[in-house]
Amino acid sequence: MKKIILNVAVTLDGYLEGPNGEYDWCFADQDYGMTEFFGSIDTIFLGRKSYELILKTGDINAFPQTKYVFSDTLDPALHHAVTVVKKDAFKATVTHIKNETGGHIWLFGGSDLIASFMQEMMVDEFLLSIHPILLGGGKLLFSEMANRVGLIHTDTQTYSSGLVQVRYALKPVSN
Repeated sequence: MKKIILNVAVTLDGYLEGPNGEYDWCFADQDYGMTEFFGSIDTIFLGRKSYELILKTGDINAFPQTKYVFSDTLDPALHHAVTVVKKDAFKATVTHIKNETGGHIWLFGGSDLIASFMQEMMVDEFLLSIHPILLGGGKLLFSEMANRVGLIHTDTQTYSSGLVQVRYALKPVSN
């Protein structure tokens, strides 16, 4: 079974982006384990805003993985490089993809999509690249959590830039 891995850059105070949607604080001076990570995945889950950002700033085909965009507003006929998943098919589609063989799944964001996955408890692993900056405002990584979620620390990697990458798995729920 594939794992859904939330791999995101986040500030020390928990923000995914600044007050105006900026992400200029993200380090790009090193690989930060991304080459190895890309070798472990074969699927990317994107929210509509993240997908549109990639379309504006780069080439969606630069990612050779199978791409799914979760959106009720995108017209699938106009977006051939991705599979558009509507809200009513969310859970069934994700469950089907998780049960396929192959590499893992990168949950690439944004915060609304992450909240949807967290609400359904469908994130298996968290790989957070914590950047040494305090933004003081913007869009929080976990802003709409209804309940506590227990995690198990599985790894930490530190880099010369001050970036700390932490990895957590979901803590099994005890009955």
